[in-house]
Amino acid sequence: MRIGVALYAQDDTFISTVAQNLEWLAQEAENRTGQKISLFISDGRSSQTSQMDQVDRFLARQCDVLCVNLVDRTAAAVIIDKAEAEGVPLIFFNRQPVAEDIQRWDQIYYVGASAPESGTLQGQLVLDAWRQDPAALDRNGDGVLQYAMLEGEPGHQDALLRTEYSIKTLTDGGVEVEKLANDTANWNRAQAAARTGQWLEGFGAQIEVIFCNNDDMALGAIDALRDTRWEQADWPLIVGVDATAPALEAVASGQLYGTVLNDSRGQAQAMIDLALALWAGEDPAQAVELEEGHYVWLPYHMVTRDNLEELQEAQ
Repeated sequence: MRIGVALYAQDDTFISTVAQNLEWLAQEAENRTGQKISLFISDGRSSQTSQMDQVDRFLARQCDVLCVNLVDRTAAAVIIDKAEAEGVPLIFFNRQPVAEDIQRWDQIYYVGASAPESGTLQGQLVLDAWRQDPAALDRNGDGVLQYAMLEGEPGHQDALLRTEYSIKTLTDGGVEVEKLANDTANWNRAQAAARTGQWLEGFGAQIEVIFCNNDDMALGAIDALRDTRWEQADWPLIVGVDATAPALEAVASGQLYGTVLNDSRGQAQAMIDLALALWAGEDPAQAVELEEGHYVWLPYHMVTRDNLEELQEAQ
């Protein structure tokens, strides 16, 4: 059995973790079933043109299933047409094509987690902290939460929805907020550090919370704060999304207040289970929990120092 895995960018910490889990779980499935499973993993390096070439090579190698983490979600239709012409089932993951593309063929699936849920839980982390000790967050005592927002790629649905729902959760919870700054950092740690450094020069201690659409950017914000002379106790509260290993270390140290677990292992397991069922000609609904015949949704979970040890034991 041959599975082609096309990644948008392997230097993304979360995506790299998904790929590692795919390799481990494929080996585990091979040992369990006795079926030889070959994974071919490619790195699109954020180029849709490169990813298209990689998909073509997977099809030329006669891969039985393709797993695609799109560089550009608007390119899904072209990849679908290529796969359908060869009769090769497609599993998109982490970057969700529009619903119309998913409906183009009955052999198309999506594995991921709900972006609004991740934003809601990120907002809940901050809302819980506010309710627990408002004075600790509201440092200037004006009753308003001043924040900055580090966003992922422009136009990416996860970035848009995490940004929207994190703040909506606060305002729905009765917290008055003021946005001091926002900018895209493309999920990238170095870019996030540069943006945060500029904000710290411009706003200083006025920033009470830094929302980050993912953990790599949260770690970038932490890098910028480390470059200041501020005591850690004077840092703004920082929250991320993904619960990557470096982020969990930052939670343990108290530098990152909290993150939202994006289940990389669960997503990889769902893809392996789906791929095995599709290759064997079995009903995929018997292998995974499908919604609307095409979607596998993995739940998010909030992570703080309070439940960090419990989470690590579970993993």
